Amino acid sequence: MFNRIMVPIDLTHADKLEKALDVAGDLAAHYGATLIYVGVTTEQPSSIAHTPAEFAEKLEAFAKEKGKAHGTDAESKAYSSHDPSIDLDDTLLKAVGETGADLVVMASHIPNVTDYIWPSNGGTIAGHSKASVMVVR
Repeated sequence: MFNRIMVPIDLTHADKLEKALDVAGDLAAHYGATLIYVGVTTEQPSSIAHTPAEFAEKLEAFAKEKGKAHGTDAESKAYSSHDPSIDLDDTLLKAVGETGADLVVMASHIPNVTDYIWPSNGGTIAGHSKASVMVVR
């Protein structure tokens, strides 16, 4: 049913994404799909990486580790942005097309009042992507 499962990942908070990561891994193993871990970083040095190239290396290592843990093929695709907090939705939508993902599995945040003002990342991706989207809380 699914061939390429995209998983947006924030390496800064990877420990808080385990449930979504496990769901994506289980689905990939079940369908024989490839996992594609997508990360968006700033072009400035951060707590995760000093450069976008270093971020891409760390994301690739993360993908290999998770793919091995779930017994699936895994890839990574890193994007850099001047301001990931503003560009995130557009970058993730671009990534869906560029990776050929037919399913996006992403973690949710706890809903709050700001959701009435600004849409959630998962809601935006689900509303504008041609791929199926599963938001895991």
